[in-house]
Amino acid sequence: MPSKISRVDPHSLTDLPSRVHYLKEFLQFTDEDGAAIQSSAPLLSALLPTILDTVYTHLLSFDITARAFVPKQPEQSGAGGAASVEELSLEHPNIKHRKDFLGQYFVKLVSNKDWSDASPFWCYLDLVGVMHTGEPGFKHRAKRPELRVEFIHMGLLLGWVEDLVADAVLQEASLDLQTKAKVIRAFNKLLWIQNDLFARHYVVDPASGTLPKGSEAKKLLLSASSDNKTLAIAGGVAAAVSAAVWLVRSLWS
Repeated sequence: MPSKISRVDPHSLTDLPSRVHYLKEFLQFTDEDGAAIQSSAPLLSALLPTILDTVYTHLLSFDITARAFVPKQPEQSGAGGAASVEELSLEHPNIKHRKDFLGQYFVKLVSNKDWSDASPFWCYLDLVGVMHTGEPGFKHRAKRPELRVEFIHMGLLLGWVEDLVADAVLQEASLDLQTKAKVIRAFNKLLWIQNDLFARHYVVDPASGTLPKGSEAKKLLLSASSDNKTLAIAGGVAAAVSAAVWLVRSLWS
C-alpha cells in the first residue's frame, strides 16, 4: 500500500495545466527529464534533415497516411496540390510545406526551457493535437480547410518517431550509456504526454464530460444520438405492443 495516495478529480482534467500536472506526476516527468531533452538539441538538430526525410518517406509508403498530404494548404506559396498519393514525393511542394512544420515542432521539443504545468509549451502541444482533428487549433488556421487525421495514425507516428529518436541517440558515439538512457527515457515520457494531448481531442471521456473535436466526430455523435432516439422510440412502441397483446390474451383466456 503506498504511503500517500494522490487525489485526482476527473473533472479537473479538462483544465490543461491540471491535466499536465497529472500526466507529469504519473509518468514522473521532471525538470531533469526536460534538461535531458534539451541536452539532445545539438544531436537532433544535426540529424533533423535526415529525420524529416525518414518520417515523410515512411508516411508516404502507406496510402492511408499519404492522403492527408494530397490537398494544397492555403498558406503554401507557389504550386501545390496533387491528383493522387502517387504524385507525392519528398520534393513535392506539399511535402516540403509539411516538413517545415514538423521541423519547427522538433525544434520546439528540444529547445523548451519551461516545463512547469502552465508553460505555453504544453499549450502548443495541445493545439497540435487540436489542429489534426479538423478544428483550427492555431489562429493562423482559423480560415483554413479542415485538416483531419485520425488518431490511429497520430499515435502510430509518435511511436515510430520515438523509435527513430531512440535509435539516433543509441548510435551516438559521443554520449555515454547513462546520458543515452536519460535522453531516451525523457523522450519516451514526453511523447506519451503528447500522445494524450492528441487522444483527449478524439475520444469521449464520460468522467470529465468532454467530447471529441472536429466536424466529422460531431456528425458521428449526432448520427449515433439520432439512432439511439430511434431505437428508444422503437423499443417503447414494441413494449407497448407487447403489453397490449398480453392484455388481450389475458382477457380472452
